[in-house]
Amino acid sequence: MTDRKRERPADYFKDWKEREALAEGMIPMVGRLSREKSVKCYIYGQPLVNRSVLEIMKDHRYVRQVEANELSEFETFPIISRMSQLDLGPAHIDIGRLAVQYYDHGAGDGLSIDEYVDRELRPYVESPRLPVAEPQDVVLYGFGRIGRLMARILIDKTDGGDCLRLRAIVVRKGSAPNDLVKRASLLRRDSVHGAFEGTIRVDEERQSFVANGNEVKVIYADAPDTIDYTEYGINNAIIIDNTGVWRDEAGLSRHLQSKGASKVILTAPGKGDLKNVVAGINNAIIEPGDTIISAASCTTNAIAPPLKALDDEYGIVAGHVETVHAYTNDQNLIDNYHKASRRGRSAPLNMVLTETGAASAVGKVLPQLVGKLTGNAIRVPTPNVSMAILNLTLARETSVDELNEFMRNQALHSPLRRQIDYSASPEVVSTDFVGSRHACVFDAQATIVNGKQAVVYLWYDNEFGYSCQVYRILEQMAGISYAVYPKES
Repeated sequence: MTDRKRERPADYFKDWKEREALAEGMIPMVGRLSREKSVKCYIYGQPLVNRSVLEIMKDHRYVRQVEANELSEFETFPIISRMSQLDLGPAHIDIGRLAVQYYDHGAGDGLSIDEYVDRELRPYVESPRLPVAEPQDVVLYGFGRIGRLMARILIDKTDGGDCLRLRAIVVRKGSAPNDLVKRASLLRRDSVHGAFEGTIRVDEERQSFVANGNEVKVIYADAPDTIDYTEYGINNAIIIDNTGVWRDEAGLSRHLQSKGASKVILTAPGKGDLKNVVAGINNAIIEPGDTIISAASCTTNAIAPPLKALDDEYGIVAGHVETVHAYTNDQNLIDNYHKASRRGRSAPLNMVLTETGAASAVGKVLPQLVGKLTGNAIRVPTPNVSMAILNLTLARETSVDELNEFMRNQALHSPLRRQIDYSASPEVVSTDFVGSRHACVFDAQATIVNGKQAVVYLWYDNEFGYSCQVYRILEQMAGISYAVYPKES
């Protein structure tokens, strides 16, 4: 086994500049691999595409929390260099795990780093097959909080344009004469998530805006069954309904009456017999013939992964879910009439006790928990990032250390690592999780255990983290799957 524990550098500044130069050198190689070969590079799940030098260096530092050891740019740079010389096919490759296996776990068996990379990535070489035969058109029906974040994600992941292409958004015509400019401006600037990373230009003549080279048509319509998408060159499109107006199969089926639409994803809990799907948990129930799917709610997405993990390991006898949720557009800025109890009171000024269907909705995703959970919610005066508190009675006793270590492994090494993140910091607060791509982040410092009673705390970006979960469902609905390294168990 290779010992890569580095001595404290004699000159911190010199060491920093050397590593900074290596991170800077990675950027063009990572970009070419993504654009030209559809190869996405990661460091322990942190994407390297479109990252700055400092962000790449922070991604390396993150590994210290995972492996209790440093990961240096000196160790990953040769790996990316070698990858850029190979004829790789479309894949998602975690170079952080590749490096740690070589340097820490002796997986190289005496091989040089180039020889090791060649051996490990041989199955991914000369595999020209793209995940889909032709690009899949995507339309966002509604352009609110989730719609605009989905647009950012889709544009960020366009790369060579071989897989998913955002082709249009559908909105109602606003009263302002510069409606198109206003829509583009809301995508360009966001008070919570910051500025759009890239450029946006408005083409009034073509009734579209162009974001990082992606031309997105703006279609004005009052109903989902009144649009001919083919008039805009859009065919076989997957419609992502962000409005929440129609939540059952009958209402959402109206989308499919529009020419050029083929499937629908609802970004809200579905009603009736509609399949409610949480990526990473029950997405196996999606069948090729399914045309309408619900991506459930942000809270259901946040609590289902840890509930499944804890139920599989310890067994859940009963529990209560309390959600401390950021306020939403559904609430009033100042006191005014609202059909629901308490929600009419000013959202920025009050904690508002309200109901949540997330606890019961988990039963649609994890049938084994039907009847075992209750739930409630408190809306609080923050614009984004929420917390779910799970107060659980387990089938066997455990301890804080055992439960935390189990969840750490789930977050870092299990198939749920894209859904569950892990934090051991005693200083984190809600704003630290804005932009999290995970369904939830397990807060190890807050865990309470007393025999069979356990209380766990989960942070979640109820906007962006949820949108990432929707994107994972979208990829599956489109039939997109990449070869992954290391392969998931």
